Amino acid sequence: MAKGAKEGTIREIVNAHVGAHVEIVMTDEAAIYLWALTKFPKGKHRTVNHTREYAHGEVQTNMVQSAFSVLKRGTLGTWHKASAKHFPARLDEMYFRLNNRKNPYLFRDTMLKLIESRKIGCKHLTENAA
Repeated sequence: MAKGAKEGTIREIVNAHVGAHVEIVMTDEAAIYLWALTKFPKGKHRTVNHTREYAHGEVQTNMVQSAFSVLKRGTLGTWHKASAKHFPARLDEMYFRLNNRKNPYLFRDTMLKLIESRKIGCKHLTENAA
């Protein structure tokens, strides 16, 4: 768990981004999740103890760890830092890459997304750069 993470912060993030339609929420056994995930009925929040195992049946956190690993490598290796201004766009790119990693038409789909996207000028990209 990140230093300084608080139960209220975790609860706020979960409430903003995880809908009631979600069938299962999987986390490690950090105590903070027990308090932050109280909106989910018993059985919807499942945990895995990473000191003993990588997964417990179908319960695992490998995908989210993989996503953070891809984001971290992109930040350090491609962009070299992460400004708050461009971070949402970088998250979107990493999300797209991760979800399309097995897409045989990735180049075509990427080009279509670029063609459909709105034009962003250099001035907008560089103003108030951090």
